[in-house]
Amino acid sequence: MRIEASSNLLFIGDSITDCGRARPVGEANPWNWGEIGNGYVRDVAATIGAAYPERGIRIRNVGSSGNTVRDLAARWKSDVTDLAPDWLSVMIGINDVWRQFDSPLAPERAVPLAEYSETLWSLCHRTRPKLKGLVLMTPYVIDANLHDPMRQRMDEYGAAVQEIADEFEAVFVDTQAAFDALLEHNHPASVAWDRIHPGPVGHMTIARAFLQGIGAL
Repeated sequence: MRIEASSNLLFIGDSITDCGRARPVGEANPWNWGEIGNGYVRDVAATIGAAYPERGIRIRNVGSSGNTVRDLAARWKSDVTDLAPDWLSVMIGINDVWRQFDSPLAPERAVPLAEYSETLWSLCHRTRPKLKGLVLMTPYVIDANLHDPMRQRMDEYGAAVQEIADEFEAVFVDTQAAFDALLEHNHPASVAWDRIHPGPVGHMTIARAFLQGIGAL
């Protein structure tokens, strides 16, 4: 596994990362696992804790429901810089795209692709030199129809994430591809009622993609 012993691993993102985590910072701990949230971050923490107990990796979660990349930029100092992670995982972009489709009369709520790319690039540029490792995860929509307008737009944002990951030598995790593989055997409605917020199988799918990316599986 790529994450070194005694490292601090921090997750930041939107509701998919949040999943009811404690405030101000959710953390995996033996006396209250609920603090880390009930989604893929918990699955990652449990797997690393079980498979690599000797590494003593501290795992924290600062995901926040409804966030776009603008929101991440606004809270970056308090929720990333001040927490001084060794490894940072970022998954953002779902709301940046979703608001383009569910709030068409409020375009200011969405984040255009150029702004999304520039903001994410800037955050990585500021932070990457301070990190041992960076993980960038794509946004996704759980829909196998490649011609669906929201799916097409999400793929564009995912491609931007891959370009940034390549530039900053980050671990690139293609969560969209992970869900596409799952949808070969499952209808989207059985994974997420709204194509975005998955149940346990969907969260484990994200966790497996992350763990494979860091060489833990």
